[in-house]
Amino acid sequence: MQANTGPLVRLRPGRVVKIIASRPGLVEALVLVEGKEEKAVAYTAFTGGLNPGDPVLLNTTAVAKGLGSGGYHFVVANLAQAELDVSEAGHIMKLRYTPAQVKVLAVEEPESSFRGVLKEADDLAGTPVVALELHSQLAPVAATVRQRAEGRLRLVYVMTDGAALPISFSRTVAELKEKGLLAATVTVGHAFGGDFEAVNVYSGLLAARYAGGADVIAVGMGPGVVGTGTRFGTTALEQGEIVNAADVLGGRPVAALRLSFADPRPRHRGVSHHTLTALGRVALAPATVPVPAMAPEKAALVQDQLEKAGIAQRHRLVTVDAAATFTALDELGLKVSTMGRGRDVEPEFFLAAGAAGLVAAEMVLGN
Repeated sequence: MQANTGPLVRLRPGRVVKIIASRPGLVEALVLVEGKEEKAVAYTAFTGGLNPGDPVLLNTTAVAKGLGSGGYHFVVANLAQAELDVSEAGHIMKLRYTPAQVKVLAVEEPESSFRGVLKEADDLAGTPVVALELHSQLAPVAATVRQRAEGRLRLVYVMTDGAALPISFSRTVAELKEKGLLAATVTVGHAFGGDFEAVNVYSGLLAARYAGGADVIAVGMGPGVVGTGTRFGTTALEQGEIVNAADVLGGRPVAALRLSFADPRPRHRGVSHHTLTALGRVALAPATVPVPAMAPEKAALVQDQLEKAGIAQRHRLVTVDAAATFTALDELGLKVSTMGRGRDVEPEFFLAAGAAGLVAAEMVLGN
């Protein structure tokens, strides 16, 4: 029998040295911990603000294990602020039954001003829903929707709880909102901090449409996909579940392919094995799957993979000239990367995401 019988977190005391940066809901600080100055992230929903000199309690687990949390510690509590109070509105708890549980006002609750419309809403009325696999696909989708529609369409992002739970952790979301590329955000499940909170992806989709006024919806996890190298041991499989949810609610699902010709891991070459499983096994409803125009040998590999996985038979493949993706990113001043690789190394990855945005915009524009 395999069980975790000991502590699941590594806690250490520290002290704030200086504030590095901040954005709504999040503060990055330099802290003195175990005799070294290291970076830490504080979510103000948990800690309140931070100031130099504040004593803090840090979760140092991921850094100590060398895991991919961006090299940050996380502030569990600011001991200089022993008392915090919550607003009266809302009764839905996220991160339930943990010391970190937070109270939100969900759109479904009686106190929400959107309760009435969401109590009756059960159909997306054909709204395109772009199902993302990685968070790094969001910016190209947003850029191409903006460019193709010349800013006339409202794009709402629904963030699931497949990776980072606080939406404030995403620099991408902060930048896209600042530049007006996202009309609103919805956090679902145990993810929190969006403009709207929802209990699950179904009500989150409806909230995006009826509370956020979405013309196009992009749905996917925040930064930090979990993968194990096994077929089903990854949070990326939620892409297939998003396709199903969009179909159940009468939306038009568009699935963004995760492509790579630079990843050293064979299982991610061409179409990622995550995508092949999500769309080939998990997605039970048909989706439109945009395939960017590529060099012939790359296009042949991708087509072969999609056919062998049953995706070409189950879904609608469309080839898209997505060169406008890079023009849109440049015009909007968006710098993108995935797994630490930029568009010069992984052009097909960003072209595939941009193609999904182009197709979703065309669905609304009637082409």
